[in-house]
Amino acid sequence: MRNQSSTFHRGARSFLTLAALAIAIVAAGCSHRVVASAGEHTVKVFPDQATYDKVAKMKSEGGAMGMLGGIGANLAAKEVDDQTPVRIVTSNEEGSVVEVTDGPFKGVTGFVPRQNVN
Repeated sequence: MRNQSSTFHRGARSFLTLAALAIAIVAAGCSHRVVASAGEHTVKVFPDQATYDKVAKMKSEGGAMGMLGGIGANLAAKEVDDQTPVRIVTSNEEGSVVEVTDGPFKGVTGFVPRQNVN
C-alpha cells in the first residue's frame, strides 16, 4: 500500500511542478510592451506588415508622396498608448505582429516596427 501512495505523491508533486513552470512561462511571454518613439505618446499598430512597408516607402519619398504616406499612416493604423502590454504573435527583422493584451484596444492585432516593441 505504501508503494502506491508514494507513487501517487511523486506524480502529484511532478504535476504541480510542471503546472508552476507552465504558468511562469506564460507569464514571462506576456511581458512585452509597445514603446513610443521620442516625443510621442502613442504607437501606431498597422493592420499588417505590407501596409507598414507601403506607408514607410511613401514617407521616405518626401514631397506630396511623403505627405500622403503620413495621412495613410493615420488612416490605416490604430494608435495605442505608450507602454501598453502586448503579446508577440510573430516577429522578423523589421518588427513584430502583436496582440494588445490590456487597455482600451485589448484584442487588437497588428504589425509594429521593431523599435516600438520592448
